[in-house]
Amino acid sequence: MKKCIIIGSGLGGLSTGVVLAREGFDVTILEQEAQIGGCLQCFERRGVKFETGMHFIGSARPGQTLYRLLRFLEIDGDIRLQELDRDAYDIVRLGNDEFRFPNGKEAFITKMTDYFPKEAEGIRRYVECVERVAQASSLHTLDTNNADNAISTEYQLRSINEVIDGLIADPTLRDVLVGNLPLYAARKDKTPFSTHAFIADFYNQSSFRVVGGSDNIGKALQRKLEHYGGQVLTRCKVVKILSNDASVVGVSTADGNSYEADIVISAIHPVPTLAMTDSTLIRSAFRKRMASLPNTIGIFSVYLDFKEDAMPYMNSNYYAYRQGVSPWACEDYTFGDWPRGYLYMHFCHEPNPCYARAGVILSYMRFEEMSPWLTTSVGHRGEAYETFKRERAERLIDSVERTFPNIRQCIRHYYTSTPLTYLNYTGTPEGSAYGIARDISLGVSSHVPQRTKLPGLFLTGQNINSHGILGVLVGTVVTCSDILGTEYLYQNIIKANQ
Repeated sequence: MKKCIIIGSGLGGLSTGVVLAREGFDVTILEQEAQIGGCLQCFERRGVKFETGMHFIGSARPGQTLYRLLRFLEIDGDIRLQELDRDAYDIVRLGNDEFRFPNGKEAFITKMTDYFPKEAEGIRRYVECVERVAQASSLHTLDTNNADNAISTEYQLRSINEVIDGLIADPTLRDVLVGNLPLYAARKDKTPFSTHAFIADFYNQSSFRVVGGSDNIGKALQRKLEHYGGQVLTRCKVVKILSNDASVVGVSTADGNSYEADIVISAIHPVPTLAMTDSTLIRSAFRKRMASLPNTIGIFSVYLDFKEDAMPYMNSNYYAYRQGVSPWACEDYTFGDWPRGYLYMHFCHEPNPCYARAGVILSYMRFEEMSPWLTTSVGHRGEAYETFKRERAERLIDSVERTFPNIRQCIRHYYTSTPLTYLNYTGTPEGSAYGIARDISLGVSSHVPQRTKLPGLFLTGQNINSHGILGVLVGTVVTCSDILGTEYLYQNIIKANQ
């Protein structure tokens, strides 16, 4: 058996580990934290559970893309899903106006046309464009027969706003269609339309929350890994990737141990990964290119602990923007006008809940605001940091209260996290919400390959493809295809769904 060491136990590391362990690899996943899961992690306070990253998922009905991948990983029966409101899985509020997003192509077209009757033709062209781009990618359809590389390449090089502006004349409708920007932290004139298309298609097919928390996905993957003979070791921080003149040979950890390996796969950000190896086979130009790539903005989160039977469960995701503020402008906030927008959601603690036990409010926060506390550690950042978080939390709750007037009286406790929290718990540079940003101005330079020039060293996770559950699992398919063979892996996915 070939020995495989995987660095990081996030979704990318765990899913890659399951695929390779099932193929006979001796897989060990090394996780620096006490808890596995990366962005799948949840935490508890006063008996209430909170999500930290994977708040909802899409395309999970039988036959859809995520459903097929979960079956391939053999965990589809191990997690419970609660479908979001099919008539309003997303609600976008611009100023005083609300726009509800229904699941399904025709239902979406009908609803948007009801809001904007003069844009009927443009709305249909937009939806068909999203569908065409999503279906052109074999990685997102798991269908190699109908891939269209020309379409995929074109829309990887055209920005979201350029494409939408060419299809839609009404400026309000343009903003409505990008109302879910916090899901991928897009930047105007920079983020490719393909990113928007994959996400829009993913959630429009179907949308769900994970009952009881997304950490159940991580636990299910760990059990499946162990079933196939693999293991996860926590509190085991990799500090060096070991190699000789020809290939990788293993890793060493902060506790002084070494682990031999024929293959090392890093499921963490490429910059700290490359810092762990001094192999001259990885050229300095590549190191510099990876270090120069921009990261997406960070997030400030307020986790809400609701009083018992006080807050009716909201089975939709709620995006809200101040009057006169476009979704595109939110990352350019000033101290005085923060937050320009937010995403508000409830957690699904049980099937078909009547009342929410917990919720979260998310808003952009730049890492530069963390500069006074960069040298501090978790739990020891001082009163100024706590004051900063309280002040920002109150402002964010005030913003939500303008639309949900009863929210304060329903809150029993709240907790907060900043980009610095995210940096500490996931190791993502600058506390970035979604890792490396896709930027059309950088062309192919922004691509992160799954295979490095050091033989035996691979990358997986959100940075080689995209973030989110589908983006990361597609990254797993890319990395494992390189190791096992593309046709072989795709046939196995097909067989798992027959």
